[in-house]
Amino acid sequence: MIGHLPNTFSKEVIMKRSALILGVIALTIMLIVPLPANDLKKELGEARYNQAVENLLVALKETNMNDGLRRSAIYQLGELEASDAVIPIMAVLRRCSDEKCRIAAAWALCKIGDSRGAYAVKQAVRFDDNSKVQLHAAWYYNLYVSEGTFAFIPSESAPTQIAELR
Repeated sequence: MIGHLPNTFSKEVIMKRSALILGVIALTIMLIVPLPANDLKKELGEARYNQAVENLLVALKETNMNDGLRRSAIYQLGELEASDAVIPIMAVLRRCSDEKCRIAAAWALCKIGDSRGAYAVKQAVRFDDNSKVQLHAAWYYNLYVSEGTFAFIPSESAPTQIAELR
């Protein structure tokens, strides 16, 4: 009987905990089974989708943000396939000192599918100073933009070489 439970287990506390558990379960399901961006936009509604993109863009442009949060914002913008984010993410790919942020930017730009972003990723394959960024950028380009554009040549004595085929 709920009426006989101590105050720590009142109806209100039980309802709050139940709501929290249901919220966690719903979030877990959303993360495990991601929706395509168009379905997500439809489910959220255009106003909420646009607000989410705007908030992520504000976070991305924040100069004092740590790199982990910046990567998260980039990832979410890629998942949302936010075309408004192409130019700011291109800036991260070009100027950010953190290689993980640049890798996330390459992924997001390829996922978004805008030709300007795809071109920037292709340039990163050619000119980025970091071989990890080059390798990931080529991989994402092949995966999302144009399969077979880059070939990967493994080497025991040197980092994997990337050959542009087209």
